[in-house]
This record gives sequence, C-alpha cells and structure tokens, in this order.
Amino acid sequence: MMELHILEHSLKVASIAKEGIQICTHGLIKLAFLPSKTKCKFFSLTETPEDYTIIVDEEGFKELPVSEHLSVAEATWLALNVVSGGGSATNSQPIGVTKIAKSVIAPLADHNISVFMLSTYQTDFILVRERDLPMVMHTLSSEFTLLRVINGETVAANSLGVTNGFVKPKLVPRPIIHPLSSPSNMFCVTSLDPDTLPSVATLLMDVMFYSGSMKEPGASSEDSGHIRFFSFSLIEGYISLVMDEQTTPRFPNNVLFTSASGELWKMVRIGGQPLGFDECGIVAQISEPLATADIPAYYISTFKFDHALVPEENIQSVIGALRTNESAGQ
Repeated sequence: MMELHILEHSLKVASIAKEGIQICTHGLIKLAFLPSKTKCKFFSLTETPEDYTIIVDEEGFKELPVSEHLSVAEATWLALNVVSGGGSATNSQPIGVTKIAKSVIAPLADHNISVFMLSTYQTDFILVRERDLPMVMHTLSSEFTLLRVINGETVAANSLGVTNGFVKPKLVPRPIIHPLSSPSNMFCVTSLDPDTLPSVATLLMDVMFYSGSMKEPGASSEDSGHIRFFSFSLIEGYISLVMDEQTTPRFPNNVLFTSASGELWKMVRIGGQPLGFDECGIVAQISEPLATADIPAYYISTFKFDHALVPEENIQSVIGALRTNESAGQ
C-alpha cells in the first residue's frame, strides 16, 4: 500500500511583489545560501512574470520583513508526500504527480479541499491547510497508510478521532475555467549537490534576483512568448532547480544533475487572475487529464498561476486534452 507522509513543517505561503523584492533579499539570501544560520528546513522560491512566490516554514518566515510588498496566504499549510511503502524515505521512489492525481488530488478536490502543489527534482509536495488535515486524513485513509513525522520520527498517524459526520461529496465534472497558455520556453528540472552550492552562489543570486528584466511587471498578454520563470527549493537539505534551458549553460559543467535523458519540459500555465486559494480543483483539472493520458508532469503552484511541466513531445496532446476539457466546461 502506498504511504502518505504528513511532514512536520508548518508552512507559510507568500507572494513578494516584484517591486518589493529588494526589501526581502537579505532574508532570502540567508534562507537559500546560508542555511546553517537559520533553523529553516523548508524553503522554496519561485519567480514568475507576476511575482515571487515563497513557501517557507515558520522558522524561515521569521527571516522575512513585514511589508506591504509581502502578501501572506492566511492559514498554516502542511506538506504531504506520497512514497511507495516499505522502506525508509531515502530509498523509496517518488511517484510523480501523474500517479497521485487520481489517488490524492482528485479525492481532495471532490471534498472541496484546496491544494497547493510543489514538485521538486526529488519528490512532489502536496500542501493542504492545517485545519483541513482531519478531512484530508479521512478522505485518504482508505487508499493510503497515513504516517506522520514527529520530531523526525515517522509514526502512524491516528485518524484524529474522526470517522463519521463527513458527507459523501457529490462528484461534479471539473471544467477548466481558467485561460490556458503555453510559453515558448523549454525548461530543465535539475538539482545540485549542496556541497557545491557555495561555488555557484553568486551565479544563483544573479539568476534569482538580477536576471529578469524589470520591464515586465504584468507580462504581455501574448503569453505564447518567452516568460520569466525560475524556481529554487532547499528542503530538508535537498536542492531542486527549475530553469529555462537558456539559463542552464550559465552553470559550470558537472554542477547540475541531469536526468539520463537530459529531458526538456514545456510549460502549461493556468490562471490569469489570482487563483484564490479557496478555489478547489485547479490542480485536479490539470492533473487528471494528464494522468488519463499517462503523461509525466511536474506541477508548481504560485500565488497567481499554476504551472504544469510536461515532456516536450507531449505538449500538443496536453494542450489538446485540456482544451477539450475547457470547452466541455463552457
């Protein structure tokens, strides 16, 4: 049976306005490059044309200033991840969004539970609001062995004493109601050894904070073009990077891990107005058609958009499948 691990990080999700990034860089540089100076164990920063979205634990959140440029999603979020059972976290295989779409993401959407997704090179994190945890556990307990990490130890999660009183949800089709676009960029999902991080720290600072042209606060509406997108995560000591293929050559040889296939990914962006964290089912709308077609994907939610990365050769069929779904919802 698959295991669903409820991690012990208490997370905040926040958006930094592009014009306010300079007041946060002091904290962000510390979180990304000087982890020994903070107690933070979960940090992710994603730059889009609209904003910087951060996911960070409460220890890391203390490093950020209070500012009008920083919008914080209400609620504390918890990270879940799915591993194939029987084994320590180190040797268990990550499953991929496509595999968890039907078993985790769709049932939560059916119960009106919002999820915020963060796929990394190593695994996929499903973020849910802490207050939704009893419902999450109830919804998923039949499919998964639920385990909770407490003080670093993985223990059986008791079902928080909830067994009845939940109403069976009415299953409704999930039409895609958001505009869909696919930028022209190709992306690479990679990682590097934390020991080599100091050697590329100045390059990463440049990529993170000084490489986007400031001319594009709202990004043009002809989204078919090239967009600014970069994601850096440092989670429990593991680094994950999502970058444009034009950024990759800036790194020295042999620093970035490459997959055997050296695969490049195309992006589908969903959104256009702020998604609103209470709007359930966005992730399900996208991931279910991908799961049906058995297309692998990485999925990164940000404050205003959701991003699915799919193999380059699948992009046309993905857009086709999503558009069919979209028109079905009109």
